[in-house]
Amino acid sequence: MYRILVLLLIVIPALEIGVLVLSSNYIGIPITILLVILTGIIGAWLAKKEGIHTLRVAQLQLQNGEIPSGVIVDGLCILVGGVLLLTPGFITDGIGFYLLIPYTRSTIKALLIRVFQRLFKNGNFVFISRR
Repeated sequence: MYRILVLLLIVIPALEIGVLVLSSNYIGIPITILLVILTGIIGAWLAKKEGIHTLRVAQLQLQNGEIPSGVIVDGLCILVGGVLLLTPGFITDGIGFYLLIPYTRSTIKALLIRVFQRLFKNGNFVFISRR
């Protein structure tokens, strides 16, 4: 798992640099910079909007005595998507928008729920309660 993480920390930035260089060669440096700034602004706005909506849904579920498990996964996806959109680059922006848009987020959400269920079942995921 750590090898994959280290590989991603090396490969993703290298790919981002390559895409930014190709983009600046094709459409120009000012437009590339403008697009990076614009996706950051739009991403921050969308992350805030989706985060507030998810928080309201979680509050409603808690008020009704429900456990907001799906909403917690939504919040995790929104957090990661927002962070990815604030990092400069088109690859991370694409992944960030994918995680922020509710319709596309549902595919990742279903995958994450299966992963969490498997971790709980195998005993690899443990909650520590401090009272």
